[in-house]
Amino acid sequence: MKIKYMEIQNFRRLKNCKIELGDKNTLFVGANNSGKTSAMNALVKFLTKSSLFTINDFTVLNWNTIISIGKTLLKEELEEEEKKQLTLSSWRKIVPSLDVWIEAGDDINLLREIIPTLEWGDKLIGVRMSLEPTDLNKLYQDFLKALRAAETIRTEKGIEDSDKGSIEEINMWPVNLLDFLERKLDRYFSVAYYVLDPELIDEVSNIPQELSDKALPRKHNPLKGIIRVDLIPAQRDFSNSDFDSNASSKKGKLSEQLQDYYKEHLDPEKAPTKNDREAILAIRKAEKTFDDKLTAGFENAIKELEKLGYPGIANPQITISTKLSLIDGLDHKSAVKYSVTDDGSLELPEKYNGLGYQNLISMVFKLMSFRDSWMRTGKANNEIDDEDEDAEKIEPINLVLIEEPEAHLHAQVQQVFIKQAYKVLRNHQELGDSDEYTTQLVISTHSSYIVHAAEFKDLRYFKRIKPKDIKDIPISLIVNMSDVFEKKGEMNSTERFVVRYLKTTHCDLFFADAVILIEGAAERILLPKFIEKFSVLNSCYISLLEINGSHAHRLRSLIEKLGITCLIITDLDAIYSEKNRKSVIPQRKKGQISNSATLKKWVPQSEDIDYLLDLAEAGKMVALKGDSDSFVRVAYQTPIKISLTGKRKIEMLSNTFEDALVYKNYDIFKTIKGTGLIKKFNDAVTSCDTKSKLSKKIFEILKDKNIRKAEFALDLLFSDEYDEVQMPDYIENGLKWLEKQLERKKEQLLQEEAIHD
Repeated sequence: MKIKYMEIQNFRRLKNCKIELGDKNTLFVGANNSGKTSAMNALVKFLTKSSLFTINDFTVLNWNTIISIGKTLLKEELEEEEKKQLTLSSWRKIVPSLDVWIEAGDDINLLREIIPTLEWGDKLIGVRMSLEPTDLNKLYQDFLKALRAAETIRTEKGIEDSDKGSIEEINMWPVNLLDFLERKLDRYFSVAYYVLDPELIDEVSNIPQELSDKALPRKHNPLKGIIRVDLIPAQRDFSNSDFDSNASSKKGKLSEQLQDYYKEHLDPEKAPTKNDREAILAIRKAEKTFDDKLTAGFENAIKELEKLGYPGIANPQITISTKLSLIDGLDHKSAVKYSVTDDGSLELPEKYNGLGYQNLISMVFKLMSFRDSWMRTGKANNEIDDEDEDAEKIEPINLVLIEEPEAHLHAQVQQVFIKQAYKVLRNHQELGDSDEYTTQLVISTHSSYIVHAAEFKDLRYFKRIKPKDIKDIPISLIVNMSDVFEKKGEMNSTERFVVRYLKTTHCDLFFADAVILIEGAAERILLPKFIEKFSVLNSCYISLLEINGSHAHRLRSLIEKLGITCLIITDLDAIYSEKNRKSVIPQRKKGQISNSATLKKWVPQSEDIDYLLDLAEAGKMVALKGDSDSFVRVAYQTPIKISLTGKRKIEMLSNTFEDALVYKNYDIFKTIKGTGLIKKFNDAVTSCDTKSKLSKKIFEILKDKNIRKAEFALDLLFSDEYDEVQMPDYIENGLKWLEKQLERKKEQLLQEEAIHD
């Protein structure tokens, strides 16, 4: 048995989204403001803390509808459509809800009470959790009463503005139904549970099924006893007493957090067994010894007090006694120590270990506690109420939620944790590889290192969708990364390449505002310096992926699915023809074609050199498939005009980043000093006085397979002349375009925030 997928509706920016869960791990990834936090909060609130809902959990898209319901209540006579607006069925369309769909497997007997029909077969089992009004009549009556009271105050009294001599209206609560629910939501709304019909699943549109007007909620949560939910929140409250005045507060130290595991699974005083008797007797003996010591120590002080008339006839006698608990052994500053020598001769208190390792240890202990409590290990088993039959049954599914495990953790530790977390949750004799019980781990993260260590198929990318109207908020869609590439059966070559490539690179693509695909090492080294000249780009999260031009198009499906703005910086890479693929110096009207797969297969889908050289800037961009608000643009070498030996300017055509850089900075390379490629380029520009000689010389230099382009870029970066170096026009134009795209999206975001602030 396992959770197949969940559907979230009307929760914050998640209007309607589907999250498929992996068999083991599922990772929520995406840029800031993409909906990751909304999704995790929805799972937490519906599955663990249903009392924490607020009106802000309702998607802003439905706020006006709620206000409209309040206005309808004020009308004396209602049209038929207005009457429908006030029904529970109408509320169900706008309230937050979570659908959980379970694949039963061989454990159908555990789900017999929620099988929707006798013809169910082996289909999915679905349960909807809907935050909806418990009593509509009472809600409407109390709202109208509060509204009329507020209106009375507003109309009868006002505040006189002495400066203007006018009367201003008092802003009394509630202004409307939305304002009323902001304070009173928990009084009138609660989570209702409904069993869904698998026959009504719409695989095409993925629209959640609509409940009938006669649908009645279950009295109890149907998933109780089926799914156990555990949570490690993002805020884990670690502190260092040397810097934090609140370091002594509850949960502020690792020792405080380890007490939870002790109390739950180890404490001998909790449901004691025969094996605990020795520990309990020892602590009681210690109590008596300490009491005798205290009595003797306070004897003189108490006698002195008696001389002052206390205690009198009616006053109680003072006695000194202790109450020791075994948990007290962990309740002190040095409860947890770290040995810094092999022989243990030198130990430091816990505050001297970094927050990262405190976080790691705490999370691991929590995972072990989740597992042991689920499996009723140790004291967790002794605490079970014998009269509660359901309490003895182990839930077949343990859903574990972890928010941002990367906090304070070094990159390598992050990767180790994500690889080992699931193993910790399964490290029990009844678990392991057994399919009797299922563990599903859901992690939300901002860490590219964690993504790097995860399986590609386990990623769920949160993607912002531009609203049709600026008055609306953007919504988010969730992309299942296992469905990015079109394939039949086994992984195809494109998917295999992309997955392997991302495994060898820094996977910040999933968190970036935009992505730039580049050719090679030289661009990777110099491009960040070029980007620094653009203020907007310099303040955005740009992912740089070094990928040869012949492979850039392989990322097309991924880029389009993510809907991320993309600039591709590629080489013109001229060749004679399809039959003669020998690299050549670019020339006009020679019938040459480009060898770049990106230019041929993606943008602008042409290989003709003459066409590419004269193509307008607007022709170098296209909207991403399925996303009219995000674009991909290509940037390749364009003609550069230079002056040779003081003569009139002539057009130079380049094939690669390096020769374009030389031509753009012709005067600098005439005087620059250096070794390697820098010296070779300097020799070329100082010795060649014609276009043909210079282009041929540069072409021959770059044709050498032994040249070190990365070394050239580094030498140029640290040269005295670097500050004067100009980027090639095609790169500058591409970066200008990218800056405008991100500037536009930033303005949209600011407008949205201003409207809904």
